[in-house]
Amino acid sequence: MQRRTFMKLAGTAAAVALASPAIAKDVTVRWWYHLDDPRKSPSDLIKKFEAANPGIKIEAENIPWGGGGDYYNRLFAALAAGTAPDCAILKVNNQSQLMKMGVLAPMDEYLNDWAGRSDIPDDIWRLVVGADGQQYYLPLHYVILYLYYRVDRFAEVGLEPPKTFDDFTNAAQELTGGDRYGFGMRSAAGGYDNWGPFVLGDGASFEKGGLITEEALAANRRYVNLALEKKVVPPSAAADGFRQIIDGFKAGRTSMIINHLTTANEIVESLGDNVSAVPVPRQPGRDGWTVYGDESNGIFRTSANKEAAFKWIAFLSEGENNADWCRQSSQFPVVSSAADNWNLHGRRFVDASVQSLPFAQVLPRSTKTADFTRTVWQANMQRALLGQISPDDMMRNYEAHFHG
Repeated sequence: MQRRTFMKLAGTAAAVALASPAIAKDVTVRWWYHLDDPRKSPSDLIKKFEAANPGIKIEAENIPWGGGGDYYNRLFAALAAGTAPDCAILKVNNQSQLMKMGVLAPMDEYLNDWAGRSDIPDDIWRLVVGADGQQYYLPLHYVILYLYYRVDRFAEVGLEPPKTFDDFTNAAQELTGGDRYGFGMRSAAGGYDNWGPFVLGDGASFEKGGLITEEALAANRRYVNLALEKKVVPPSAAADGFRQIIDGFKAGRTSMIINHLTTANEIVESLGDNVSAVPVPRQPGRDGWTVYGDESNGIFRTSANKEAAFKWIAFLSEGENNADWCRQSSQFPVVSSAADNWNLHGRRFVDASVQSLPFAQVLPRSTKTADFTRTVWQANMQRALLGQISPDDMMRNYEAHFHG
């Protein structure tokens, strides 16, 4: 199908084209993705798709993730140079920036006629919708941040896993002593998702002025003071990132961490039945807040093969195909038909994820969010932990970043 012809299609005509058994000419869809485990590959899914869709070839490229920076630096460079793929795995945190660049193709016409749409929960669709109300992302997999805790150590001190912030602080203090610490605080890259439940979940918001209200400042002080005053986190907290908190928890240095499903099997290999999970604590009277760790597929406006690209990404988000993909990515399926019987991870971790979805959130749909998550959050958090700025100044800097 010629691109000029495709762009003229609308309404039911587009639906008929999408439902056709083959594309009018042979096309190649270039797709960028990332899988952290080099032993994993979507090759079997590609073969299955190509067999079912004669005329469409998938050229898949695994782009190094590098904490997210490598992947997105390469993607933005390709978009600027006009060499971007037809479609790629994307995160909501970068959606506003991509929308401002005008590089995303809306998918509403395709999605309206896609039978697989109803198999993805409404709670997920609400989290990935664009700021203008259109759908630019087709959900692929997700994780929800929840609380890992040491079952054996909680039993030793006679405590139940924490439900409130007071419960959490009390448990962290009870579980700190000698060379053990109650909580493995992540303050390097990605640590905003540990900070959010305690601060954004207790009155702070990204609305103008919402990060510097007295309740927002108090919530942030309480979180930072887990390190500065209560000293229930390792002394290395200011520099600790993903690998450090996971390894510290596995080694028994800490008794609670906040992370997600993708590390469950690794942790169980070390701790067995002595580890379990529950939703992050919530303040009484608050709705709660935790990070929806998303990845979706998006199609770029420059693609000459949008119809074929949609067929491919829709295939990845359907039923057993989505389950097969998630066995490669070690994340959680977005489709209810696969999630209900998911067995790649222990049921206690699956349950903690599903129970957290109703109060899961994404960071603001702002062009400022990408820099906030990449550099601004951790730079200021680390300075606060090192005593270079106060916790209140940390929040004022966040407010200034988003609102000037």
